[in-house]
Amino acid sequence: MPIKKYIASMKRIEAHFFKTPAGNEPAREWLKGLNGVERKLVGEDLKKVEFGWPIGMPTCESMGEGLFQVRSDLPGNRIARVIFCVEEGRMYILHGFIKKTPKTPKQYFELASARRKEVLKMIVSMRTL
Repeated sequence: MPIKKYIASMKRIEAHFFKTPAGNEPAREWLKGLNGVERKLVGEDLKKVEFGWPIGMPTCESMGEGLFQVRSDLPGNRIARVIFCVEEGRMYILHGFIKKTPKTPKQYFELASARRKEVLKMIVSMRTL
């Protein structure tokens, strides 16, 4: 068995980036905008979720309404958050941001919630094919 397939088979959930109808992946674009060290730290935390799901604090916490967030500490006392959902055994990465306030801004939660609804619609449409 090729090594990539072997590693993928060990994952509890597989990560997928949310895609807009136009084919954009906003969370992936955000992640690519981080510097190399920050991108690696966030990626390692996402990998912990993929291989350890379900996983709790300090890496991951429920936000309610089917949403979860990965918590990543970055250099310079910065904090990154990645909001995701888990549907049908897959992790859908919905939104990422650098945290600037103690509480997750409402607009980020609402954006991730709307994206989750799009994911659910996509899943339903794929079942009917």
